[in-house]
Amino acid sequence: MRKHRRTQSARQRNDPPSGKKSVVLLSGGIDSVTTLYMAKKYGFRVRALLFDYRQRHKKELSCAARICRLIRIPYEVIRIALPWAGSSLTKRSVPVPRDRDLKEKRIPSTYVPGRNVIFLSYAFSYAESIGAKTVFLGAHVQDYSGYPDCRPEFLRAFQQAANLGLSRRGIEIVAPLLDKSKKEIIKLGMRLGVPYEHTWSCYQGGEVPCGRCDSCRYRVRAFQELGYTDPLMKPDEKKKERK
Repeated sequence: MRKHRRTQSARQRNDPPSGKKSVVLLSGGIDSVTTLYMAKKYGFRVRALLFDYRQRHKKELSCAARICRLIRIPYEVIRIALPWAGSSLTKRSVPVPRDRDLKEKRIPSTYVPGRNVIFLSYAFSYAESIGAKTVFLGAHVQDYSGYPDCRPEFLRAFQQAANLGLSRRGIEIVAPLLDKSKKEIIKLGMRLGVPYEHTWSCYQGGEVPCGRCDSCRYRVRAFQELGYTDPLMKPDEKKKERK
């Protein structure tokens, strides 16, 4: 039986073979879009999977689709419903946390139970169908404490289990940002030419970012640490949203 390789960050890989097909899980946020640009840099022929799971911040879908059209990447939109989830991202009656202590270890209400289990299952099915051997995922170090399905041990275990259930084994999960902070991701993305003005991170689902949910605050702080202003957080729009 073929021995499966351990999931590792793409920067630790030897030069990936160019021209190979891959599937990228694309949300429209900073992490997944940067991962998409990395996959293209490595020479992969990329196809993107977008998920409409009736999330509150559905604007991320239009951003993801725009990015795909911008760089001419084929994409599929998968529509699913998770009525049992109870997450503040899927249930309007559950408020999105604002001004939360970002060092808090408790899993936040924005956690969607088993989301990456579901998304990766679709990605592996798609990859096997098109003959792709690589699935790219934008998980990173700041996701670990809040989202258990972003942890390296989960990704390794899922890769091994999923391949046991395929007729064409050998599909690998590559999470190239796994050991990077948001600041490091944005710095890398800038070198790759990622158009962050076309990405979306806010959980609230408004027309402009709230600036107060966890995702907004991580994003804004990372840009500030690099000496930049988040292109989505224009002063007049920020003031308008906070009223």
